[in-house]
Amino acid sequence: MPAQPFYVPIRAGRVAAALRLFRTAAGDRTAVAFSSPARLTKVLGHDQNWIRLSEPALRRMLDGLDIAGIVIDPAGCGRTVGSEWAPGTWDRSTMTRPPIGAAT
Repeated sequence: MPAQPFYVPIRAGRVAAALRLFRTAAGDRTAVAFSSPARLTKVLGHDQNWIRLSEPALRRMLDGLDIAGIVIDPAGCGRTVGSEWAPGTWDRSTMTRPPIGAAT
């Protein structure tokens, strides 16, 4: 029986799509995946594009990208400016992502 697929946020371009990467509270790049489209929409909003991927496919896409890991069903992002981070206090307004083409 195949594993349950993940719903992974993407940036859609004119010709191709790219995985949307985020940063952990420590500043490391990470991928996120959700167990349902509803969970993805709750955190990232209705306008967020996504694709369905198996965990092995997602890991292969991330191979060699210096990614800290995959966060499953995150509530948001742990980095907030000027405040202490605490799990469970995340919201969409504090999510960070690397600029397009940024080197880390």
